[in-house]
Amino acid sequence: MASNEARAYFALLGYHFNPDDITRLLGIEPTSVNAAGAHSSLDKPVISSWEISTETTAGAVDVFALADIIVKQLEPIKEKIVEVCKSHNLSPRLGVALTLSIDKGESSPDVGFGARTIRFLADTGSFIEVQNKLSSRV
Repeated sequence: MASNEARAYFALLGYHFNPDDITRLLGIEPTSVNAAGAHSSLDKPVISSWEISTETTAGAVDVFALADIIVKQLEPIKEKIVEVCKSHNLSPRLGVALTLSIDKGESSPDVGFGARTIRFLADTGSFIEVQNKLSSRV
């Protein structure tokens, strides 16, 4: 059977921005970007994204620790994050993507965030996004 899997990520989303500009302004390389909105017309807005993510972990998933990994990377630049969100009208979010095992013997991971993460979210005006899906049968 498949085990639980998870990754944590921090993303900046918005319309009509170039993720390369955000990389330059923040001084940190993203894990992934989507520049679709940078080239879309104003009559058909498309969202662009800039994201930094942990690796996907399997087995004993610790959401608290995964979120802490992301926050520790971004704390030194949190003022820059606030600035680019204002200047580019971006929406910041901390997310967790969970794939839950359908194995009855596998326990579901606890989903929560520590004080350090919550403080970072408040300081940057970020919100939380948790995505759940069930693993497929192996």
